[in-house]
Amino acid sequence: MIILGILLSFAAIGFFCWLLFTLAVFALPFFAGVTSCLWAYHTGAGWLGAIIVGILGAALTLGIGQFLLIVVQPLWARVLIALVFVAPAAIAGYHATHGIVKHTMPSEAWQIVFSIIGAGAVGATAFMRVAALAATVPSDQRLARA
Repeated sequence: MIILGILLSFAAIGFFCWLLFTLAVFALPFFAGVTSCLWAYHTGAGWLGAIIVGILGAALTLGIGQFLLIVVQPLWARVLIALVFVAPAAIAGYHATHGIVKHTMPSEAWQIVFSIIGAGAVGATAFMRVAALAATVPSDQRLARA
């Protein structure tokens, strides 16, 4: 029974790490959606209106980010746009790693060290995925679309 618990713990940690790495690109649209949802709710839109505003805010954030990555030509501008998407993902990676590590390590200094490593890993993965989103359209077709 103990072995089953250990195996299920490893499976759960693996699943949540996979989920974190998969959804890291969508951290900025999620934060934008939640913020616009809360704003709409507190201005009196009701819960249904707030949910609709939140979904629209998240979709617009993701759509505008992808559009800018496709249309903008200078490399430095594309890197800045990608970093706007990567920063919330790295913050989420830091806190997710810290949540796991604080239960396994007594030393607070090592908790922070491993949390920073986790933030870097999630941030690098999110950067690669954002770069892959921008690289899906060939450069000669970018000019034709704009």
